[in-house]
Amino acid sequence: MYGFTSVSSKSDDLDLESGGTLYPGLGHGESELRWGFIRKVYGILSAQILLTTLVSAFTVLYAPLNDLLRGSSGLLLLFAVLPLIRKIVLEALILTSAVVFALTGYTFWAAKKGKDFSYLGPILFTSLIILILTGFIQMFFPLGPTSVAIYGGLGALIFSAYLVYDTDNLIKRFSYDEYIWASVVLYLDILNLFLSILRVLRGMQSDG
Repeated sequence: MYGFTSVSSKSDDLDLESGGTLYPGLGHGESELRWGFIRKVYGILSAQILLTTLVSAFTVLYAPLNDLLRGSSGLLLLFAVLPLIRKIVLEALILTSAVVFALTGYTFWAAKKGKDFSYLGPILFTSLIILILTGFIQMFFPLGPTSVAIYGGLGALIFSAYLVYDTDNLIKRFSYDEYIWASVVLYLDILNLFLSILRVLRGMQSDG
């Protein structure tokens, strides 16, 4: 699935200019190249997230859209609950940001200590298939608010683990020409984590 880049084991010296050695056994020159690759991926990822945020904000806050909601009796109820929706979305955004920063920092720290998360791949793939099948079933047999919150919580756990797994792949396994694919993978992890947390908050609100 992923391309592999050869790793030099000449030196474990700390490379301060490029951010330090990423993991044990990575040579000085290879570390510089890998840090450049990581910066490129996170630059693209930041642009993706910024664009998504701007489009979402435009959809929710654009004045003509709000006027349309006010003028349409069929959408009046939706307009009435928009402030509540905005609050939930903001809460989900804050929680997602906190989780992403914490897990990303942890994965970089763990990689530097020699930890490896490649074993998570098969486990996460199986868990994701089960999650997708459960979501498909609930299209025909809708879940109650509590079950929706539990389903969202399980999704949040799975995509949190995927974020760790894919960040570990970014550090060690993605080849340098896979920067687009790496940014897309991380973007999907973060997006699905956000949607899962949002599902938890909505389920808790409905249950309350």
